[in-house]
Amino acid sequence: MEATVVTSPRHLVCLTFDFDTTSLFIAKGLTTPTPLSRGEFGAVASERILALLRRLEIRSTWFVPGHTIASFPAACERVAAAGHEIGNHGWTHVPPAELTRAQEEDELLRASELIVGLTGAAPRGYRSPSWDLSEVTVRLLVQHGFVYDSSMMGHDHDLYLARDGDHGVLGEPLHRGAPTELVEVPVSWSLDDFPHFEPWGPGTPGLRAASAVEENWWGDFAWMRRSVEWGVMTLTLHPFVIGRGHRMLMLERLIERMREAGAAFVTMEQAVAEWRERQAA
Repeated sequence: MEATVVTSPRHLVCLTFDFDTTSLFIAKGLTTPTPLSRGEFGAVASERILALLRRLEIRSTWFVPGHTIASFPAACERVAAAGHEIGNHGWTHVPPAELTRAQEEDELLRASELIVGLTGAAPRGYRSPSWDLSEVTVRLLVQHGFVYDSSMMGHDHDLYLARDGDHGVLGEPLHRGAPTELVEVPVSWSLDDFPHFEPWGPGTPGLRAASAVEENWWGDFAWMRRSVEWGVMTLTLHPFVIGRGHRMLMLERLIERMREAGAAFVTMEQAVAEWRERQAA
């Protein structure tokens, strides 16, 4: 007779911070003083974010470009010293889809080298700048020992194994590549603060009311809690975006509301480990 695995409802929330600072603006060619100062505010905001997480006793995951570590070393050291997970976010914040394979691998390894220097350990996770993977990204991550990626959108609350070799051709059925051992922790633009808040040209006016975004994010958590026994909700936040005062108040309210409803706040590495345990069971 087979043993029955008994599970209790568990709903995880991963607070993730893309610590882009000025790297995002430089990658987009916005190198004059004002856009650079927009990114530099991220280093200022990181202090208030760390203070909030410390007070609420939450560990989070920070995806940090190598450029940020090199440009704002003290700010990055404070993130690591506070016990937060540090993930690889490339070096220049140029999307891998815009790089050659050699360039992409060089960015990956250069960023990992700086993270090792910062934390004493190789990063376990990766998030692509702008969430735009190349056709070889998954292969490179597997080759270089990464445990998980958080750049794709194939689910909302469940993790899955990333495939190597997916591609689409107009007029033909989708070609699915081979599954790998790389765990995908999916993301969504709707759970990213940037398109809601940050002005970025006519297509992304930003500057939405924080209260409206709060209700959107709470709704996703409430739906997950009602619909599944186990799930992960990933919020993607940028210090220079979420770090404004009224948005920080919103984030604090949301965390407290989720916690009252039973949310467990974990790092991405912890969520992946728990998912693997459940798969094994």
